Formats: sequence, structure tokens, C-alpha cells
Amino acid sequence: MPLHSTPALTTPTVIVYESSFEGWLSAVFYVYERKLQNQPYLQLIDINDYQPSLIDTATYVAVDENKAQRVLTKLNTLLGRSGMRQILWGFLSEKAEIGSTLFEVVKYALDYPNRQVLQDLGNLSVLELSQTVKSVGREKHRMEAFVRFEHTTEDIYFARVEPDFNVLPLIGEHFRQRYQDQQWAIYDIKRGYGLFYDQSKAVDNKPAELQTIVDVADEVLLNPSSLHSEQEKQYQKFWQGYFANINIKERKNPRLHRQYLPQRYWKYLTEKQVLPNAEHLSQSR
Repeated sequence: MPLHSTPALTTPTVIVYESSFEGWLSAVFYVYERKLQNQPYLQLIDINDYQPSLIDTATYVAVDENKAQRVLTKLNTLLGRSGMRQILWGFLSEKAEIGSTLFEVVKYALDYPNRQVLQDLGNLSVLELSQTVKSVGREKHRMEAFVRFEHTTEDIYFARVEPDFNVLPLIGEHFRQRYQDQQWAIYDIKRGYGLFYDQSKAVDNKPAELQTIVDVADEVLLNPSSLHSEQEKQYQKFWQGYFANINIKERKNPRLHRQYLPQRYWKYLTEKQVLPNAEHLSQSR
């Protein structure tokens, strides 16, 4: 832990929390428990983002579920369901300084409990949170639209994603309600975890609970075509042929296409891939 002899008034106070929402809530409790909320230059930083330096005095705060729950209950009362949605979505953005931004919003709400603080876009932290939530919302919407499942030989529909933000916790319910009659999994390659829906665990016509998965074979992630079922191979051939042959050459507008379907999503879209022996793509319309 770096130490420095600079006077306290000019020394940033850094609270380093474990990389989870409960970790951030525990850090908020720690700040108020130690009466540090008015400390100049106070920062709350995710342990994965923290870079030690000679001018920082850092304190590491472990997760305390009881304290985290107390903060969560207080914020629910103060901000309501809509406000807590913004706090959670902001946290899932994983921006480097989001822990401090969220703390400033929470501090503002605690200092002025009778104000509609999340509507005060004149406050820079509230404005930053509002803009971040909009970005996370767009990514959530795109993931719900652009996820492509591939049927495997194990009768599981598997999808790989790499969203800019950690939106997997936000899209799971959408797919759980929509695809209750099959087994499926969505895996976030960038963050190394995924969601799995096991149809066999549904009870009384109610969809099963989602399970978190972390261990996925490299072959599944790097070479998924080796596990494709015959049904999937035929489907991909049909879909790519359809996509290629409905295209109207004279109406191509690549710029508009990329605006509605950003290129970073293409690597996992079936229609954007070229399969071996894909003679069907050369057929005329």
C-alpha cells in the first residue's frame, strides 16, 4: 500500500473496492462509517482499475454483505426503483471512474433527500450518470437484437458476445422469457462468464432460473463450427444464401448499414460469415 507524507488536505483518499456491485456498496458504507464523505479528492476505485502511485493513500475494503444490504435498502428508499436501475446500469458500464461518479450521486441524494437529484442534470455527476445509462441501454437493446444462437451437437443453443458494457445481467430475463422451450447459453468472451438456461429445471410452466457459467471449453469459444449440429449447418447455409440473394446492389448504403448494425457485432452474426463451400452465395437474385 503506497504511503506519502504530503499534508492530508492535498492527499487524495482512495477507497479500493472488490469488483462487484456488493463491493462498491460496501465501500460506500465504509466511507460513511469513517465519516470520509467530505474528504477532498475522495475516490472509489474498482480493484481491477486501481494503479498504485506515490501520491495516493489507498484503503482496501472487502465485501461485507450485511453492510452492502444496508446501503442498498437505504438507496432503494431514497432513489426508488427507477433510481436504483440507473445506479446499477451505471455500475455495469465498468467505466474507470464510475465508482466515484456513483458515489457523488449517492452523496448528493443523501445530502438533499427531498430533491429529485437524478433529474438535476446541472450536477456534473448526475449528467455523467445519465449519459452513461443511455449508452448502457443502447448496448442492452443491441445485444437483445443481435445475439445469434448456434445449435450444437449437445442440443444447446450457444451464443458468443463481446459487449462494450457488462450487459449480460440485463439481457438474461429477455431471453429467459422468450426461449423457455430449449436449452441455451450466452457467453461473454470479454468478461469470461455466461448465462445458461436449463429447460429441464422449469417447474409448473414457469421458466427455470438462469445459471452462471464460467468454465467453457476453448473449442467452443474458438472453433464453435466444430460442434455445430447438422441442423445448424443447414440453417447457416440457408440463412447466408437468403441474406446474400435479397440484397439489392443498387440500394447498398454501407454507411447507413454500419450506423444501424455497428461493425463490431459482425464477427458473431451468421449472415456476415462465409462458410466453406458456400456456392449458394454466388447465385443470382
